[in-house]
Amino acid sequence: MSTVLTPATETAVDPVTLEVIRHGLASIAGQIEANITRTAFSPHISEYKDYAVGLVGTDGYLVAQARGGIPIFVADSVGTAVRDGLQIYGIERLHHGDVVLCNAAAVQGQHLNNVVMYTPIWAGADGKTLLGFFAINAHWGDIGGAAVGAGTYRSTDIFMEGLQLRSVKLESRGEPIEEVYRIIASNSRFPEELLGDIAAQLSGCLMGRDLTIGLAEKYGIETFLAATRLILERSEQLSRAKIRQIPNGEYSAEGVMDNDGVADDPIPLKVRVIIDDDEMTVDFTGMAPQRPRGFNSGRHGGGESIARLAFKYLIGIDESANEGTFRPLKVILPEGTIISASDDAPMAQYNAPIPTTIDLILKALAPAVPERIAGGHFGSHSSLSFYRSRSLGRPFKSSDSGHGGWGACATHDGGGPFRTMSHGDTRIVPIEVQETRVPFRVEEFRLRTDSGGPGKFRGGLGFVRRYRMLGPCLAFSNVDRHLTEPWGVQGGRPGVPGRITVYKKGASEPEVLFKIEDYLLEEGDVIVLETGGGGGYGPPEERARELVERDLSRGYISREAAERDYGLKLPNGR
Repeated sequence: MSTVLTPATETAVDPVTLEVIRHGLASIAGQIEANITRTAFSPHISEYKDYAVGLVGTDGYLVAQARGGIPIFVADSVGTAVRDGLQIYGIERLHHGDVVLCNAAAVQGQHLNNVVMYTPIWAGADGKTLLGFFAINAHWGDIGGAAVGAGTYRSTDIFMEGLQLRSVKLESRGEPIEEVYRIIASNSRFPEELLGDIAAQLSGCLMGRDLTIGLAEKYGIETFLAATRLILERSEQLSRAKIRQIPNGEYSAEGVMDNDGVADDPIPLKVRVIIDDDEMTVDFTGMAPQRPRGFNSGRHGGGESIARLAFKYLIGIDESANEGTFRPLKVILPEGTIISASDDAPMAQYNAPIPTTIDLILKALAPAVPERIAGGHFGSHSSLSFYRSRSLGRPFKSSDSGHGGWGACATHDGGGPFRTMSHGDTRIVPIEVQETRVPFRVEEFRLRTDSGGPGKFRGGLGFVRRYRMLGPCLAFSNVDRHLTEPWGVQGGRPGVPGRITVYKKGASEPEVLFKIEDYLLEEGDVIVLETGGGGGYGPPEERARELVERDLSRGYISREAAERDYGLKLPNGR
């Protein structure tokens, strides 16, 4: 008979042991994260780091995570997948050595490329005490569907976007289920690369499981399980203490996305935040209804994760996120919005509205805690993907990340270029790696002058990257935030949104674009990606002169901006 210890069997844990176990769990997750980076095949994982590692408790809720993972994954997705597996299999049918996959839209509410893999952690002398689950969510490069790599605006339901795996076992009691491997490989345009990434993900799950067992057995199984419960309780207490520092009240903010890449109409976003002593409620009533195209996300991958990410940015506890952190957070989320779409809705670009919606939650609270709310960040995916279908030759897909500027705050300039608030520490793929995979040469890569919003503290800068095509391929990109610019706060001014400019060989005029799909680029064409900047904080006239002169000397701002925005009088010729 398998065992799940409950609070009735609680064991006292001394503070030192508690801290050792807490940091030990974070260390294990960090070690697995580093191993995945070293062993994955695709640059999307090994360089860009589009994955997250977490330990999930026996009830299917997050206990610990690696610090470098994508926040939108660990905010809810790993636990959501485990809870679905528990509902389907029950504890008794999840054995040592079982490995389960889940990417189903009905569960995850994200695009199908995001696949959670997890394995149960059984320990004890008889191996029948469940410690939890070691889980990794990783972006699989291609799992079928109508578009290469599933990047599309045109899908009209989830079934056009690829293979769905609803809590399916990949391995059973340590033995690979060959039929499932064959199904996966047969539904990918790049099976060799994908299977290499799966092997890295699998090794991470198994190693994480074994290290967790070692940690638990070192201090005792009952002590370990009691510690995991205390970790969550401590995080909850810290969160509640932080919320009590915010004045009670109701706060709101609104914005729009430019469009969904197909229809031209803007997409309204509306949030309301309620602070009530030591609880925070995020109300999404009034959000845009789900779209007929792929700008949707499900409840778990959309609204609930958005609220959690904004909450974590606001609370700012200096420890890993876990389920205890979010216990004081409530979410009001009507069905059928773009962030709570139906299970069959297209979700290929599910993440597109998420960064702006996170930003709006923080913006809503600016009157309550002005010293803690930064200007808006560039908040747009802005990534530029290059790919080939079979009609152009050997298929490939390579995504170049669109990092941009973040907003300035009460104490310093905005950072960047970084990825969006929903991406976290994802990195720019090195140019040398890109040029070995895609027929282009990068001719320019620099910070984008004047892209940061003026202010007492300046918004962070975007970048400029210029590609010259050496052969034919197709391009996809998602640049947004022109109708809702990266706003400034407390008198700061907005940052400059991003754009794409294409110089077709032989054309008399360049073409300025924002969202593109299957855009044909040929040898000699030049495409330039300019990402957005962050909003400023405080009136620009209050900026210290030496900071303006520093920005000018470093090329962060132009002479015109120094004079126009900051009133700096410069002698002719400077």
